[in-house]
Amino acid sequence: MSQFETLRVILGDQLNAAHSWLRKPNDKVAYLIAELHPEATYVRHHKQKLCAFFLAMERFAQALKDAGHNVQYLTLDDTEGHSLESLIMGMADSLGVRRIELQRPDEHRVLMQYQALASQAKVPVHLADTEHFMLPFDEIPRFFKAKTSVRMEHFYRKMRQRFNILMTDDHTPEGGHWNYDSANRQKLKASELKDIPEPLLFQHDVSHLLERIERHKIPFLGEADAALPWPVTRQDGLNLLQYFCDHLLANFGRFQDAMTGRSPHAWSLYHSRLSFALNTKMIHPNHVIKAAVMTYRQRNDIDIAQVEGFVRQILGWREYVRGMYWINMPDYYEQNALDAQRDLPHYFWDGQTKMNCMAHAIGQSLEYAYAHHIQRLMVTGNFCLLAGIHPKQVDEWYLGIYVDALEWVELPNTRGMSQFADGGWIASKPYAASGNYIQKMSDYCSDCHYQVKEKVGEKACPMNSLYWRFMVQHRDRLLKNPRIGMIYGNWDKQDKAQQDAVLERAQWCLDNINGL
Repeated sequence: MSQFETLRVILGDQLNAAHSWLRKPNDKVAYLIAELHPEATYVRHHKQKLCAFFLAMERFAQALKDAGHNVQYLTLDDTEGHSLESLIMGMADSLGVRRIELQRPDEHRVLMQYQALASQAKVPVHLADTEHFMLPFDEIPRFFKAKTSVRMEHFYRKMRQRFNILMTDDHTPEGGHWNYDSANRQKLKASELKDIPEPLLFQHDVSHLLERIERHKIPFLGEADAALPWPVTRQDGLNLLQYFCDHLLANFGRFQDAMTGRSPHAWSLYHSRLSFALNTKMIHPNHVIKAAVMTYRQRNDIDIAQVEGFVRQILGWREYVRGMYWINMPDYYEQNALDAQRDLPHYFWDGQTKMNCMAHAIGQSLEYAYAHHIQRLMVTGNFCLLAGIHPKQVDEWYLGIYVDALEWVELPNTRGMSQFADGGWIASKPYAASGNYIQKMSDYCSDCHYQVKEKVGEKACPMNSLYWRFMVQHRDRLLKNPRIGMIYGNWDKQDKAQQDAVLERAQWCLDNINGL
């Protein structure tokens, strides 16, 4: 008779130490945590991302063992040649268990694998909740409707009310406003750069993982040192959260959209960088929100605009994109409303471009496996939108390069918010911008090869002519959009010779996209 009755599987993004599964050890339960070649290769991941996931899984497995749980941790050496389904079925057979228990996956592709497993397994397969998100999975259809525009702002307000976060006793928003976006769009002045705090970076030894990744010939992008800077345990995540509350929250909101190339901490600024710890479930969103709100209440130097901007990202945006992802899957995979077909240029892989904003955003992504949301949306994302890059290629790049990228959060952000490939399910308008926006929010333009004020000529900022080409190309779709349609008046005021020159410059940029 087998020692174990149940096999429980924990994936690399299910490292929730507070899960009810783990309340106390059970001699009849075995846990499986495994590195898998297919998971490491379904896109080309950043080397730091591979190391961060593998080390977090390794540390989590050890913590479970130390707590008295029976854990099988398998490395790439142990799982070579296995799919997720075959590994689980093989383990279930070898242990002789009577049931398999899984946690609900956050990615559609993994759900399909689990459904295949359930149809093939010799024992019953049960699905448990991950016990992580604020909105229960079963409630997603109450708030979201497939192939339908659902605005984040409306959802966010309902969540604020439901969880009583930054609300008054009479159920109105604290401070009198639901959001403070207008106060949270400040550019960093030169005199403020010296005040940017040094980020909290960890020093986790991943030399054994780098060797393993090389030995198994896992394709990767980006750079990685033997000392990994990302959190890989719950305590790391809590330390990073505390550091954010102590040193960054007071200026988070006002500078959350700002960019600079003139600080040694330009890549981190005032951002929490908690997304990896959150998306692996090492820390819980409710704990993060409560910590930020408590800090705001305890300190007079933190105004409500700072904490509301942070709460909005987690309680609003993060929960919202999860809902939009699941209600629209698998259809989201096929969305390409603007019929974008062009290939990603080479500098998305090497950062070698004369466009200073792109060189900074891509360069730091390659170096740190991280860029903040405005760099992702309004620099690299904006360029891909204007240049008509195929959304599948954009998806794969974002999904691979960022340490925090998982499909449930990446796909709606990229194909929806950034590329408008869903035709407006998420965004009320395309987030298209000329070089003027980059100049408004950063100091990139003053050090650039191109001239941000010029639309034509060999030194004209490519974003400018590409912006107008995009607007002209999609005029029929966008003219009646109340948030963007009025811009056509500016175009129509220009004489035809100027319009032709701008469009000619745009076409030259597209024809020579790899040389920009």
